[in-house]
Amino acid sequence: MSKTNWEGQDISGQTHTGVKFTDLDCTEVVNRGAVFTDCTFQRATFNCSVHTDAAFVNCAFNGCSFFDTRFTECKFVGSNFVRCTFDLMQIAGGNWSHVGLSGADLSRAIVRGTRLREADLSRVRCQDGSVRDADLSGADFDGADFTDCDLRGSDVSSLDPTRVRLKGAIIDMQQALSIVQAMGLDVRAE
Repeated sequence: MSKTNWEGQDISGQTHTGVKFTDLDCTEVVNRGAVFTDCTFQRATFNCSVHTDAAFVNCAFNGCSFFDTRFTECKFVGSNFVRCTFDLMQIAGGNWSHVGLSGADLSRAIVRGTRLREADLSRVRCQDGSVRDADLSGADFDGADFTDCDLRGSDVSSLDPTRVRLKGAIIDMQQALSIVQAMGLDVRAE
């Protein structure tokens, strides 16, 4: 178990495997290319940190804060988030496939161009949020709330509109067709 204070440091290029970080302070950390594999982050603070081309593979995040954190082209494949906060978090690109975000409040987060294939997004709350141009194929959306969320360009083909809240969601024409077909309607040009 490692209790560390990295506040304001540059942790670029570091490699950690199987480490349990408790109460880790990563506030305002700069991270380019660090790799964390099978690590656990218990009550870690990532506030105002910037991560580029970093990897957090099969990691567990429990009770962590991601206020105003930026992830650009990062890899989180197989990681799981429990009781974390994501206010003003920004995710651009990267691979977050098979990630567990069940019940997460992403209403104040911005996700753009990210791969979230087969992610657990059940009961996720994205009201007034933004999940643009994301690959959500095969994701579990059961009980998710996308009220007034901007979903344009995202793959919603596995979304069952009877099991999620979509009132006021912003979608494009291709998504509208996909959702209508998921409802069992037969769409014809004439």
